[in-house]
Amino acid sequence: MGYGKLEPSDPGGSSSMDLSHQSEHATSSGNRSKKKLLVVLSVVSIVLITASAVSAVFLIGVRTRASGQSGHPGLAHKPTQAISRACSKTRFPSLCVNSLVDFPGALTATEEDLVHISFNMTLQRLSKALYASSGISYLAMDPLSRSAYDGCLELLDDSIDALSRSLTSVAPSVAGGSAKPISGASSQDVVTWLSAALTNQDTCGEGFDGVAGGSVKSHMAESLRDLSELLSNCLSIFSGSVTDDFSGVPIQNRRRLMQEDDISGDFPRWLGRKERRLLALPVSAIQADIVVSKDGNGSNGREYKTIAEAIKKVPEHSTRRIVIYVKAGRYEENNLKVGRKKTNVMFIGDGAGKTVISGGKSVSDKLTTFHTASFAATGAGFIARDITFTNWAGPGRHQAVALRIGADHAVVYRCQAIGYQDTLYVHSNRQFFRECEIYGTVDFIFGNAAVVFQNCSIYARKPMPQQKNTITAQNRKDPNQNTGISIHACRILATSDLQASKGSFPTYLGRPWKLYSRVVYLMSYMGDHIHPRGWLEWNATFALDSLYYGEYMNSGPGGAVGQRVKWPGYRVITSTVEASKFTVAQFIYGSSWLPSTGVAFLAGLSV
Repeated sequence: MGYGKLEPSDPGGSSSMDLSHQSEHATSSGNRSKKKLLVVLSVVSIVLITASAVSAVFLIGVRTRASGQSGHPGLAHKPTQAISRACSKTRFPSLCVNSLVDFPGALTATEEDLVHISFNMTLQRLSKALYASSGISYLAMDPLSRSAYDGCLELLDDSIDALSRSLTSVAPSVAGGSAKPISGASSQDVVTWLSAALTNQDTCGEGFDGVAGGSVKSHMAESLRDLSELLSNCLSIFSGSVTDDFSGVPIQNRRRLMQEDDISGDFPRWLGRKERRLLALPVSAIQADIVVSKDGNGSNGREYKTIAEAIKKVPEHSTRRIVIYVKAGRYEENNLKVGRKKTNVMFIGDGAGKTVISGGKSVSDKLTTFHTASFAATGAGFIARDITFTNWAGPGRHQAVALRIGADHAVVYRCQAIGYQDTLYVHSNRQFFRECEIYGTVDFIFGNAAVVFQNCSIYARKPMPQQKNTITAQNRKDPNQNTGISIHACRILATSDLQASKGSFPTYLGRPWKLYSRVVYLMSYMGDHIHPRGWLEWNATFALDSLYYGEYMNSGPGGAVGQRVKWPGYRVITSTVEASKFTVAQFIYGSSWLPSTGVAFLAGLSV
């Protein structure tokens, strides 16, 4: 489970190098790598210029506030009180101090100024890492190394974008020196983007876990060195110290919380008419921008036979909703992706089970888990409605993702995700699933997004002999990340084949992939296939005192908590205040993004 990560009880993620394919890969990717390198160099140059420009404006303010403190001989390697205070909040204080003391402006900066400086310094380090990494694209690589390497380039690029937006948002004004976000972004936006960037770096590094040693792996390890720690420090400095049990849980009283009288039928009263219609109308009444059908010929510029062709036609950085209607049929196009630059894209099908997007890639094909997804989306504002996403690789081929989402403000509505191990990869950013069906066996909802599942049916399937089913594997690594899996008002069920043999295959609510794993089940029905202990260890005592697993007012035979685990990090939630922190209103409801999609939802614990 994960990106290239080895299971403690399942060796399916491991793979040795396949040297017989090195020459083939080196030749076929040569021209492509050169083009990719030119693009990367351009991107990195733009980022560095932009960061320098923002920093130049910022430094004018720092120097003005410094009242002539222009020279500090002997202080080049000695932290100021502001640096010491800022770095004391971080998880890696020595790295924090060492990375800041020699950065321009740091020795005359206030503690508030250091928020911006830490972002700028880390952004430049990310850009240099991408530049250095792209320089080895010509090297011969076995298939798994190539998969891990290509994933790292994509994830580094995504992290640069996330940190660039964060940098712009927290750049202090020259006069005020405020570290509060600007440019319309909220504090929670910045925490989300930093959390996603940190997740990206973990995913990148994990991609090489199953790769044997070699020059590519060692070069990437050097390029990536300290990046996760630097991003963690940015997150700590921005968030400040958090001492309670809910570190990283966004509780923003400034938000306008949706009350019961804000609901009109299935949608909020204050939702725009166009958005209401888009989700409420039958498919036949929607005017799509692009149509995909088995008999499409593209003659009119908007109908295509493949989804890949349709995605290519989507404009980059669109500020308006681009609707792609995929007619009924089974579309076997492995590794489809709506990339980061394809924003505000909506896929509409003819219904789950009718419009099916299918793939069969798995880690057995010498791919990282990240690259096994039948369909992936990272462009902000992604919406999917009435579609089945499936990976048919089967349980014997181990990690095989049906749907991967790393898009911020993503909504998946009335869809199915069907697979076995690692079915649904909720990778990063803010996500909402409503009225969906998810099928799987081992860790079949996993990742590090801030995600709420509401009114969904979650089905455990019959696994392979000797396997145990685990519904979730959440990989929150840093206590300041605002991430976790919230399963609210759902049905936790067993498929018929599992139900017939549930005594031989225990099913657990989750197990902790990373140290600060966080999952809650709220007001959901649980079938009798759920083991009385509820939760499963990942590896001995790992994370049992630092995770946060909670259950609140669940029902059904599997919802009884009398025999649950006694881990320090597990709790039966009895407070509505505590439970409410994991609802749509408080966990992912930022900047009114979810109401604008038109998808019905509960803002609080109940209607």
